[in-house]
Amino acid sequence: MPVNLKLPTAADLFPVAGLELGIAEAGIRKANRKDVLVMRLAPGSTVSGVFTQNRFCAAPVMVCREHLKAKQEIRALVINTGNANAGTGETGLANARATCAELAGQLGIAPGQVLPFSTGVIMEQLPIDRLLAGLPKAVSALQADDWLSAAQAIMTTDTQPKAVSRQVQIGGHPVTITGICKGAGMIRPNMATMLGFIATDAKVSQHVLDAMIAKAADVSFNSVTVDGDTSTNDSFIVMATGQSQAPAITGLLTPEGKAFGAALNAVATELAQAIVRDGEGATKFITVRIEAGRDAEECRKVAYAIGHSPLVKTAFFASDPNLGRILAAVGYAGIADLDQTKIDLYLDDVLVAKDGGRNPGYREEDGQRVMKQAEITVRVVLGRGDAARTLWTCDFSHDYVSINADYRS
Repeated sequence: MPVNLKLPTAADLFPVAGLELGIAEAGIRKANRKDVLVMRLAPGSTVSGVFTQNRFCAAPVMVCREHLKAKQEIRALVINTGNANAGTGETGLANARATCAELAGQLGIAPGQVLPFSTGVIMEQLPIDRLLAGLPKAVSALQADDWLSAAQAIMTTDTQPKAVSRQVQIGGHPVTITGICKGAGMIRPNMATMLGFIATDAKVSQHVLDAMIAKAADVSFNSVTVDGDTSTNDSFIVMATGQSQAPAITGLLTPEGKAFGAALNAVATELAQAIVRDGEGATKFITVRIEAGRDAEECRKVAYAIGHSPLVKTAFFASDPNLGRILAAVGYAGIADLDQTKIDLYLDDVLVAKDGGRNPGYREEDGQRVMKQAEITVRVVLGRGDAARTLWTCDFSHDYVSINADYRS
């Protein structure tokens, strides 16, 4: 079961003017499940994306990059689950392009105006005939208010859909931001298997949206890890339809830009945290906060060393305060001149280690009390400067092994 993750309802999710959603059951991997999603955007929309840094990236990622680089106006997205179309060579690329061409023909747009996305099993050819046969059903189902079904249609090993919606006032007018994502395993997004889609009716210029998505990815999807594996298919897309009556957002530091940017970051962060809360087999949601670093990058290194350590993660699953494992991870994070005598370690409000050694006042029962909680904060003070970084992760349970061992069964 997810860790303190609220199940979204249709009423929680606001439609975004200028965006329609259509869902179909194409039987791509399993029968009788939603597995195709089409998004149609109004003319004049701006779209920006960041993608996996995995060099073995999937065919749809390559096609998305091509289409965005060509700077045609993006008018549609198509997402399938059940098959990642990764490790599929020239056939996979041809299938991704055929998907774009087929949807473009049905919508009366150019193939280069379509972005394709896939998620699921790697190194199996996409059943293209089933996907193409499902597209007319998705197109005929297009409607403005179906975000919950959209979230369900992109799930793989997720135990529940992940969706967030917010409204913010900009210039006295409401702006809507609604997003969905999928992911539970193979999660250490590095963009930037994770897919995230956020839509807004704000008017946002292309260069501003490009800058905003980079920031949003950094504070959200690039600040979570379940197992340290970067997927072949990671993609995060932000779409702005411009249908709101709010003033256009033309800069990051304008009042409108600051208000919208903060709301976008909040939606992206909540979606990213939902992935960790639903991590495969997760029983604990863990915040890793690194403080007093020399710069943000070294704080990030330390946070990931802790968040990726199987020994740390299994200790959390067992509620075992074997906290030397955390200090060991700090030590091998890659900071050559780290002074261990300046390091403090906290579990929530419990000071475990002080000046690099066990705090004389620390009691094992205090550590165990915290370790038994469903939500835990690990705070490491490096004593090197003023920089800080936060990462969200989860524990490793027996179920993680079972889920991934049986994934293709």
